[in-house]
Amino acid sequence: MTMAIKIWVDADACPNLIKTVLFRVAQKRQLELLLVANQSIAAPPSRYIKSIRVSGGFDVADDYIVEHLLAGDLAITGDIPLAAKIVAKQGFVINPRGEAYTVENIGEKLAMRDFMEGLRDNGLASGGAAAMAAKDVQNFANALDRFLAARQI
Repeated sequence: MTMAIKIWVDADACPNLIKTVLFRVAQKRQLELLLVANQSIAAPPSRYIKSIRVSGGFDVADDYIVEHLLAGDLAITGDIPLAAKIVAKQGFVINPRGEAYTVENIGEKLAMRDFMEGLRDNGLASGGAAAMAAKDVQNFANALDRFLAARQI
């Protein structure tokens, strides 16, 4: 018997192409998909997909996800500090480019994030991640499929 998991989405920053993949998977596999944001997020009508609007403010959506996520649930976020909190709660995290954040790699990811933030703050680096490409969407879909298959979902 498989345990029902929920998929939590840090929806404010989640690319629409990734949300589309998630909508299809939630419907096909009958999984609860929760889109958490401090703005209205359009979602197709489905008994499996719910949009949760939280109040505005720094990290309000992140805090909501951390508070309600259960061990074993999956979160979709590129926010590394949020990912660290989820991993600490024994949740699973995949970023929108298909990379998993785990107990084994989250410390290094946080250190690199902080290092790059320091460089940007001091004018020694600029910019951010490249725009999403079709390969990124495919990598995400593959990572999600592997995650669900490993749990027989």
